[in-house]
Amino acid sequence: MLATSGFGTGEDLWSLIWFTLFFIWIWLLIIVFSDIFRSHDLGGVAKFLWVFFIIFLPYLGVFVYLIARGHKMSEHAMQQAQAMDQAQREYIQNVVGSGGSPAEELEKLSNLKAQGVIDDAEFARLKAQIVGS
Repeated sequence: MLATSGFGTGEDLWSLIWFTLFFIWIWLLIIVFSDIFRSHDLGGVAKFLWVFFIIFLPYLGVFVYLIARGHKMSEHAMQQAQAMDQAQREYIQNVVGSGGSPAEELEKLSNLKAQGVIDDAEFARLKAQIVGS
């Protein structure tokens, strides 16, 4: 009898809804604070005021921030995504190397042979290495 007097079906649903809303609120706070601290267009005093406002009046502070600077949040996210993409592209190019297509490599190799930098045997060996790979 004691076990059945606890939560009912509706109370379980309300608990799940409240937990979900709490999780969304925590996530929203994390997003807003991260945007405040990565904003290069805000000075130190402005950042302090936003943080102070959000800490002491959390609901009002977050909603005012979203209204006042919501458009900047998307710009900051886009800039961060572009910076990460550029860094990833540079890393991949460094790892792969600056070598182009086999046709470009053969052209460079023939230019070196024409300039007399490499001889016929070296040209043949490097050409076989390029064509073989």
